[in-house]
Amino acid sequence: MDSNGLASHDGGGGALWVSGSGRGARHSTLGARPCARAVGTHARSGAVTEAGAGLQSALPLERSRAILERCREHGFALAGIADARPTAHADAYRAWIAAGKQGGMGYLAEEIEKRLDPAALVPGARSIVCVADRYADGRPDCRVPGVGRIARYARGEDYHVVIRARLGALAQELIRMHPGERFRPCIDTAPMLEREHAERAGLGKIGKHTLLIAPDGIGTWVLLGVIVTSLELAPIRADGLMASHTVQQNDDRDPCGACTRCIDACPTGAITPWSVDGRRCISAITIEERGEIDASLVGHTSDWLFGCDACQEACPHSQPTQRSRAVGIHEAYRSSRSGFPLLEVLGWDEAAWNAARLNGVLRRADPDMWRRNAALAAAHAMRSPDTPAELRATLRAALTAIVADEGVAGHVRAAARDALSSANSA
Repeated sequence: MDSNGLASHDGGGGALWVSGSGRGARHSTLGARPCARAVGTHARSGAVTEAGAGLQSALPLERSRAILERCREHGFALAGIADARPTAHADAYRAWIAAGKQGGMGYLAEEIEKRLDPAALVPGARSIVCVADRYADGRPDCRVPGVGRIARYARGEDYHVVIRARLGALAQELIRMHPGERFRPCIDTAPMLEREHAERAGLGKIGKHTLLIAPDGIGTWVLLGVIVTSLELAPIRADGLMASHTVQQNDDRDPCGACTRCIDACPTGAITPWSVDGRRCISAITIEERGEIDASLVGHTSDWLFGCDACQEACPHSQPTQRSRAVGIHEAYRSSRSGFPLLEVLGWDEAAWNAARLNGVLRRADPDMWRRNAALAAAHAMRSPDTPAELRATLRAALTAIVADEGVAGHVRAAARDALSSANSA
């Protein structure tokens, strides 16, 4: 989600897991399909450019510089290259899975060896090209009582499509120039710990919330993509430095210090330093959990309908400062809407869900999940002193009707029942 966020959730975004893991979801989806065609790219055409000539070079350093120039031409906010080494956090990842902290993201317990070693995903892998799109700048939402929010990464176009088109175009260009090599674009849909590789490629540092914190005011508002390849490339960080072991050791700084704002801000207490419990994370719950929600969490998921940005909103690195606003946001992620009225979503059936014209990311949650999530958000709304009494009464009536309707899915009725109980105990 990442970022993203988690199931990055991220971003990520991203799925969430321990330090060194890839995003966002942060916002994860099942399937591991490489991009087979390039559409809608921003690459230059016609005469061979200097970058194009460099892509054909026999020298790894020249190839790397040319690839990073191509990434800039494709509009990525950040790009760097790392060597395709196994994760340094294999034991921690296995322990996280063994503890069941993947929650509803069962796919994170599958194909573990591929997640831990890029060479198991792409035989002969030697290099990883890492890119990032910026999708938000942290400006606060105008929150309205009775309206459930959508995580910012999901408010524009589907990032899988947006990033895959450009990464696929670059991969196809490289395939033509190096026909004997393997190139696999991965955009949150392959068993890959993108965040760790992105950190080694100099795109940022992983914080206590497990998200990648990008430099220059960009913060955590990034979505990641990679190309895993058997082609030998020179590791170059996003800041232009060679990604040598010496540089990495000197740059092994904790970006968080004594700060615990993300931990303190998490409504469900899902975050501990450099680890997120997917059983409690709002992103994972609202996007990846397909059934009934733990009753102890009802009333504590704030006003989130799909995903959650609470830890990012609290992170000092992700605030909407003058510096951060000077950094561009990719046009595809401009927000079309930030949320939906809870009363509307509580009444959704499949026809209404389709009529809402949700993008591919938002359609990861089916109509019943949206209704369940709306019940969770309604519990928060009914407990909030900012919600007008008339709206609280209307929400209560809608939830009561759902509980009484035996034709409604069991996990939706359970969420409505628990929401009423939560509101009564407030």
